[in-house]
Amino acid sequence: MEIAGGRLDRKTLEKRVGHLSQIGGTRHYELTEGRSRGVRAIDFDTGAGLAFTVAPDRGMDISRAAWRGVNLAYHGPSGETHPAYYDARGTEWLRGFFAGLVTTCGLTYLGAPCVDQGRELGLHGRISHTPARQVCDLSGWRDEGTYEMKVSGVVEDAVIYGEKLRLTRTITAALGAKSLHIEDVVENFGSATSPLTIVYHVNAGFPLLDDGAELAIAAKECKPYDAESEKRFDERFRFTGPRADCAEGNFQYSGLGDKNGHVQAALINRNLMGGLGLYLRWDARELPWFNEWKMMGEGEYVVGIEPGNVPVNRRSVLRERGQLAFLEPGESKRFGLEIGVLAGGAEIEGFVREVQAQAAGK
Repeated sequence: MEIAGGRLDRKTLEKRVGHLSQIGGTRHYELTEGRSRGVRAIDFDTGAGLAFTVAPDRGMDISRAAWRGVNLAYHGPSGETHPAYYDARGTEWLRGFFAGLVTTCGLTYLGAPCVDQGRELGLHGRISHTPARQVCDLSGWRDEGTYEMKVSGVVEDAVIYGEKLRLTRTITAALGAKSLHIEDVVENFGSATSPLTIVYHVNAGFPLLDDGAELAIAAKECKPYDAESEKRFDERFRFTGPRADCAEGNFQYSGLGDKNGHVQAALINRNLMGGLGLYLRWDARELPWFNEWKMMGEGEYVVGIEPGNVPVNRRSVLRERGQLAFLEPGESKRFGLEIGVLAGGAEIEGFVREVQAQAAGK
C-alpha cells in the first residue's frame, strides 16, 4: 500500500496506528440540515488523497469527492436532498439533482420528459431518488494484504402492474489507492420484459473544471444532440470559464474503445496542482454510449462525462430508433465503472497517449 509517500504492508502499518481510521477507511453518519435531513452518508478515505461520500438514500450514488482537499465534482444548488422531496413530473427531477461525482439515471427511462406508449415520463428516471436497503459495510483486510473499503446496497425500481428492476451496487476502494470501482448488477425480478436504461452521470466541477480544461476520449463517431449543440460542436473538447446566459450543449459519442472493448475518458486540467485529471474506465460491451453534457453557465458550471447502455434521449425516441435496451424476466446485466485521479503531468500524458492509441485503433 502507498501510504504517506511510502509503501507499507499490513504489519508495518498496524504497528504505527491505534485505529485504522488514523489513515483512512469508511465513516457512517446522517445529515441533519434542511432538505438533506435524514439522508444517510458514508465517507470513504483511501489515505492517499482520494475522499468521497456515498449516499445510500440517494440510490447509492456518490455526492462529494476530492483529491488532497481539492474538489472534483459539481455540487447542485439543492444539496443532498432527501428522496421524500422527489417529484417525477416533467423536469422537477432537477430540484433534487445534487449532481456530485455520480448521479445514476434510469433504470427504465432517462433523458428529457416525454410520453412513451401513453405513459408520461419525467426527466432521468427514479433510481437516484430511491433509498437503498440491505446496506452493508464489508470493508476489511484481504488475503493479499490489501485493506479494501467495500459497501453494497440494493435499490429497486419497481411498481405493481409494471417494471420490476433490482439494482445491487457495490462500491470499493483500496487503502492507498487513487481510484474507486462501481459494480452494478441489474435484475428483472418481474414476470414481464422491461426497458433497461442506465447512464452514469459523472459531473466535473470547479476547480478541476476551469478555463483551459479539456476532455480526452477515443470515439469513432460523435453527434450533437440538437441545433444548439451543433453550434458548439467544434468546441466540445475545450472548456472556458463561466459565461452569463450560456446554453448547454450535449454531444453523443459512439464507436468507443479498443478491440477488446476497453474505453477511457478524462476531464483534464493541466494548470491545477501541476496537472490533475478525473478519469473513467469501462467496458464498451456493457456501456457502448457516452454523453458529454457541457454547461458553462455562471453558477451552473459543469461538465457531465456520462457512459451509458443507451444514448441519453427520450424513451419514446430510443424506442422509435431501435436503441432502447430490454431485460427479460429473470435476466440480469452487469455494469462496471472505474473512476480515478490522474495526478501530475506524467500521468496525464501517459493517459492521453493511451487514448490517442485507442483512437488510432492500436
